[in-house]
Amino acid sequence: MTNTYRSKHRNIHIFNASDRNTTIGGLILTDDIVIATSDFTLRNESDVIIEKDSSLLQPGNYYIHAPLIKSKAEPFDLSNELLLSRALSLQTRTRVQAFRDAVRLRDRRCIITGEEYLDDDNWRGFEATHIFPLAYEQYWTDHNYGRWILINLNRGGTINSIQNGLLLRDDIHTLFDFCDFSINPDDNYKIVCFSRDRKGIAGKYLDRRLLDDPQRPAEQLLRWHFRQAVLANMKGAGEPQFEHDFPPDSDMIGSIPQGPKAAERMEFELFNHLATQFDLTG
Repeated sequence: MTNTYRSKHRNIHIFNASDRNTTIGGLILTDDIVIATSDFTLRNESDVIIEKDSSLLQPGNYYIHAPLIKSKAEPFDLSNELLLSRALSLQTRTRVQAFRDAVRLRDRRCIITGEEYLDDDNWRGFEATHIFPLAYEQYWTDHNYGRWILINLNRGGTINSIQNGLLLRDDIHTLFDFCDFSINPDDNYKIVCFSRDRKGIAGKYLDRRLLDDPQRPAEQLLRWHFRQAVLANMKGAGEPQFEHDFPPDSDMIGSIPQGPKAAERMEFELFNHLATQFDLTG
């Protein structure tokens, strides 16, 4: 099990101006990430204000300055939104089959790379992907994320709606599930890479054919995934990078307790391997 965290290769480190010894976050600089600080100002170690424009942020240490709010001791709070750790979300069985078929019929291509299905009944290399992972269905239910679903064509529950799905190339699916990239619906559905872009997708935009489709993915779910990617990659030390390629006959379950976030990862893996054997919708 790998035990490295996403901060390992960061070349941007961000500090609160009131505590310049404690890193609150950072990122790997890529060509498509622009720092927008709203009412805040961003300063470098020489206390020079960084202008709010489209110029690339140079590697270094930066400090966030913000006007104090009378009712608060600090000008802003770090998000306490729960990060849901996830691994690959491939599932089988009846309740997911309808989801897969609906996503295939709508997209018929990898919606990130644009690679087309060739109408030859060969879907190898394409995978129907849940935006919000099926393994956290109870969390979905408890927080009423189903309120964002307007189209539910099958009996698999709202989490298996076509509006919670994307058709992705299998290698792109892996990167999406691990939050190595995400889609920002508040920037014209721009694809943002949080790690080194090995696929040539950074800075592209989703195809208008998907956005114009009445069964398009729920904007709120894409926004949720984007926030999750920000938390996973930019907050604190970032999330651990989970191993996923276990050789045949290796002890996957035995290895997980030796790695980071062992209890959460074990719960996730057990769900993926056991819970989808049953139709939980009755």
